[in-house]
Amino acid sequence: MANWYYGDAGRNRLGPLSPLELAALHARGELQPDTPVWREGLDGWKPWREMMAEVIAVSAPPPVPPAGGEAASPYAPPRAQLHDEGAVVAGGHVVYAGFWKRVAAVILDSFVTAFLTWMLMIPVFLLLGAGAGDFAQLGTGSNVLFTLLYYLFALGIPLFYMSWMHSSSSQATLGKMAVGIKVTRLDGARISFLRAFGRYFGYMLSSLLLFIGLIMAAFTERKQALHDLMCDTLVVDKHAFTAQPELQQEGLGAVTIIVLVLSGLMFVGMIVLVGIAIAALASGGWH
Repeated sequence: MANWYYGDAGRNRLGPLSPLELAALHARGELQPDTPVWREGLDGWKPWREMMAEVIAVSAPPPVPPAGGEAASPYAPPRAQLHDEGAVVAGGHVVYAGFWKRVAAVILDSFVTAFLTWMLMIPVFLLLGAGAGDFAQLGTGSNVLFTLLYYLFALGIPLFYMSWMHSSSSQATLGKMAVGIKVTRLDGARISFLRAFGRYFGYMLSSLLLFIGLIMAAFTERKQALHDLMCDTLVVDKHAFTAQPELQQEGLGAVTIIVLVLSGLMFVGMIVLVGIAIAALASGGWH
């Protein structure tokens, strides 16, 4: 078996250690999820969370004797959890986020990004001396500066919001957190900021293609949309690839149902209002 090395808080390389010795360090809680480890054959130092499954799978750490020197029972539970928080657990059943859960998350995130956009846009525009007329003409090109700022905020804020949240420890935006799903690599690992950044442009492409790229999530084997296929990502239940896969939820969930129902009612209401307005104009009721 290959010898292992790990780095301590002082950036010192410690080792070599056998897999059994490394597993014993883990059992004693001396290895953190972000502790760098390395063995021959790796292209660089890796965080312990990524290599844990390989070591634990080939060598079970010896039981830690309890305080006082009393021999531990072989049937006693381990004193340290097998999987630290944030670790990726390979294998097991994975519940992929269905199309409607993803729709509900997008609806919630659209409110979040719209709120953030206007929270930044209004103060900046006021500082630049924008008046009511400038706001009314946003996007028309009549005021080039304000139009450019408008599109900068409208496109940039969702881009950085999605990239930052998807690459964070939660692996999810606020909308995805609400419905209980997250974005991962194909092996369950967290995606990088750059991959999340590129994934958002893929999302825009999926939307521009008459939403066909988004609708693909309803029909592909692992519920992947076009931008997921482009970036090698999955959208899964928040408990997938964790030590508690039994907590995954197969159904839509209460939050998803509430969001979809309210959104549907709002859409129907808008259609009714437009219909009333058109009928009033056609009958000459408005002058």
